[in-house]
Amino acid sequence: MRPVRRRWAAPLLALGLVLPAGSVGAGAAGDASADSAHRVRVDTALLAGSDCQYPSKPMPGKPWPLQRVLLDELWQKATGRGVTVAVIDSGIDDDNPQLAPGIVAGKDFFDDKANGTDDTHGHGTMAAGIIAARPGERLTPRLETGFAGIAPDAMLLPIRQNGGSDATKGNEDTLAQAIDFAVAGGASVINISQDTVGGQEPGAKLREAIQRALAKQVVVVAAAGNSGDKDNLDSWPAKYPGVLGVGASDRNNERAPFSQNKPYVGVMAPGVDIWSTVPKGGHCRGDGTSFATPYVAGVAALIRSAHPNYTAAQVITLIEQTAQRTAPGHVDGVGWGVVDPLRALAFTGVPGSVPVPDPKVDRSTELVNVAPLAHGPSRADRDRRKASVILFVAIGLTIVVICGAIVIRDARNRPPTP
Repeated sequence: MRPVRRRWAAPLLALGLVLPAGSVGAGAAGDASADSAHRVRVDTALLAGSDCQYPSKPMPGKPWPLQRVLLDELWQKATGRGVTVAVIDSGIDDDNPQLAPGIVAGKDFFDDKANGTDDTHGHGTMAAGIIAARPGERLTPRLETGFAGIAPDAMLLPIRQNGGSDATKGNEDTLAQAIDFAVAGGASVINISQDTVGGQEPGAKLREAIQRALAKQVVVVAAAGNSGDKDNLDSWPAKYPGVLGVGASDRNNERAPFSQNKPYVGVMAPGVDIWSTVPKGGHCRGDGTSFATPYVAGVAALIRSAHPNYTAAQVITLIEQTAQRTAPGHVDGVGWGVVDPLRALAFTGVPGSVPVPDPKVDRSTELVNVAPLAHGPSRADRDRRKASVILFVAIGLTIVVICGAIVIRDARNRPPTP
């Protein structure tokens, strides 16, 4: 099949309206119409910034978020088996071999004859892979890659509710319907990597759908948003009470500059330089709270698998209580810290309904020892290295040209040999 070529654009992709990054303040704030309150956007402002072909090449190594987790030990405790995670997004492509074994029939809000597995944009397929991509060594034929989902035995319920770069598809009403479908479809965890536009609270339909899901003890995990270094507006559904809002952290457990700096952030998770599955096979890289959110949804699936009787509030409390902290309690934009899958699964007590501060934690110590991490170069490192190489090559060529000119000049000025 001919590869589909997509441009991961920097502008925010609004469902119902395409808004360039930074325009959600002046342009939308002045438009207080009911229509603007119905717009939601795919939380994908920072997807890679480069071309990605579908299919793409498999990532041969292990991405940095997985390097810092003792996966064998983690998966001895739980793998997500018996848990269904709904991914409300642009669909999940079932041609990717790491995803196909775990996909159940879902829903397409734009094609009554489809089941949610048509994803031409790729955003939902990337989110799904972070949750439950099967390890390459399990596949036939074997796939040589170190990438896998954090909950590799969880099942994925694809719900195509937005159109990715197609701004005419999806709004808060279809998002509410998608949440209801996820609950009716047996999902005990819902991943929502999108948010509202303009900082205005949505209408009652979305709020009530969230409340119905929570009443059924479904864990709802939502992206905090990608405008933390711009307008930093409130975003829903992450802001709703009972929803676990997720911010993005980098390799140093620091909040990514773009990640929303808001009090409704419950935890952070890796969201910078993130690799995951793409339509037709292979992997691509992106940044954003969109890709931090499914990491947390996958951890929620692990907890649900290990503790099926926990309430949704207990699952969220356990994730927050066991996060790696650099402060005793909750911090705006950071939440309770960076999610720690192994520590969450190693917890032996019964979590309460809310996390509690830990006075033993300070910014000079790390609460949890993590697996040794072979970072590898980041994109910034690679860019700096490339610039250095170009500079040194230019200097070298300049020296060669100068030396050559000197040699030629001396040869011309040298008196002839008698």
